[in-house]
Order: sequence, then structure tokens, then C-alpha cells
Amino acid sequence: MMAQERLYSLRNPWFVGALSIVVGIGLLAGLVGFIWMPYRQAGGTLSGAWDAICRAAGAPALANPDVQLAPSQSRPSEVILIPRMVATDTEAVGRGGTLALRCTMCHGVRGMSGAESPSLAGQGPEVIYKQLRDYQSGHRVSQIMAPHARNLSDQDMRDLGAYYASLPRVTAPPSVAEQLRAPAIVQIGAPMRNIAPCISCHGGSDLKTAAPLLDGAPASYLRNQMLAFAKGTRRNDLQGQMRHIARQMTPEEIEQVVSYYSQR
Repeated sequence: MMAQERLYSLRNPWFVGALSIVVGIGLLAGLVGFIWMPYRQAGGTLSGAWDAICRAAGAPALANPDVQLAPSQSRPSEVILIPRMVATDTEAVGRGGTLALRCTMCHGVRGMSGAESPSLAGQGPEVIYKQLRDYQSGHRVSQIMAPHARNLSDQDMRDLGAYYASLPRVTAPPSVAEQLRAPAIVQIGAPMRNIAPCISCHGGSDLKTAAPLLDGAPASYLRNQMLAFAKGTRRNDLQGQMRHIARQMTPEEIEQVVSYYSQR
């Protein structure tokens, strides 16, 4: 007993030295994990040590301090989607094809845009339906789309979704090899910041209802939407998931996502 007491005594230089080393390693690990690494990931744009600690712990924080959030909206959307809620029978596709004639200038004759507008061919019918409903209700703001959606009936929007979903996409789903070459933010996300991988919702490993396919979308369009989510000027994501993710992402990560999907 006497020998054990002397072993764990502060008078024992070996015990004091070992304890100092353990405490030093703990402090160094905390500094690296909670301050240095978040600063590196944010490109030095964090406002201080507390911001870095919050980011490392997964608490909401702006990756870009210049981004100012818009006031929250009580209802981000009035559309609650479930799988296969839009019928894609032949009659719906035919009616949608007639309605889509007015959309060809921006979205292409067969739904593949040659402009800076997104291609809609092969997009999920629920995706088309939800966005049209949100344009019509004002939950998603667009000076271009709002007038086109204003006079559409609910059936019109369902038919347009069915038509565009029936068109073949030019871009094939990514292979496993392509996914492995994708940026880290696309294939594994950033778990320490509560950022899910893009492929878990937008195709690759999974495709969630109402989550659009992003392959081949124009770079300017993707960038504008990511920044709109980050600033809160676009907020028609029901649970705020895209706003949370975009706010946590660094400018470099946003550009990586834009480059990867626009070049597919």
C-alpha cells in the first residue's frame, strides 16, 4: 500500500511527468479537433474560436460570415409529397406533353435544356409537381416561373410532372467508379458538421422523394440555388434540410458540388 501511494503521489516525478503528457495530449487533441480543423475546413472564414467549436460540434453556424439569413417563413411549402402520388399513365403524359410546348424555349423540346435552365427530362414527377406548386403559391420565388405557373390547375402540374418523368435522360446514373472519384462532400458529406452526402438524396446511393436529380444541371443554376439556400432566400425545403446543409458548407465545397454535377 505504501508503495502504491508513493506511485500516484505528486511527489513522484515519474507520475507527474506521465500525467502532464496525458493532459498535454488531451489539450492538443481538443485544439486540433475543435479549433484548427474547423478553421482549415472553412478556409479561415470563421469569426472566432467559439464559432469553430460550434462548427466542430455540429451546431448551426455560417461557413461564410457575409451570408445573412432571411427571416424564417412559417410554412416553407404547402406540398406534402409521398412516393407515386403523381400518376404517370399514358393520358397524363399526353396532356403534359401538350402543356409542355410552352416550356420548350427554356427547358428544351425534349426536356434537355441548352440554356442556363435545368433539364427536366427524366426528373421525378413529384419533383416537377412540387416546384410548380411552390412557384404558384409563392413559396419559391422566381420572376420567370411565377407567371407560367400562375394559371396552371393542380391536374396540369401533375400532368407536366408525368410528361417530363417519361422522357429519357441523356446522362446515365453514375457508376461506382465515378462515385469514388466524386469530391468528399458529394460521396461522404461532412459528418462533424451534420452534412449528409449529396448522393444520399440526389441519386447515387439513394434518391429521396422530391429530391431532384442534379446530373448535367447548368453550373450557374446550381451555384445560384446553393447560395439562395445558404442565404435563406430560397426556403421551400420542408424541413429546412438544404438550408442547413448549404449554410454549413464552405465556398470551396459549394464549388466542388457545382463542378461535379454540372460536368456529369
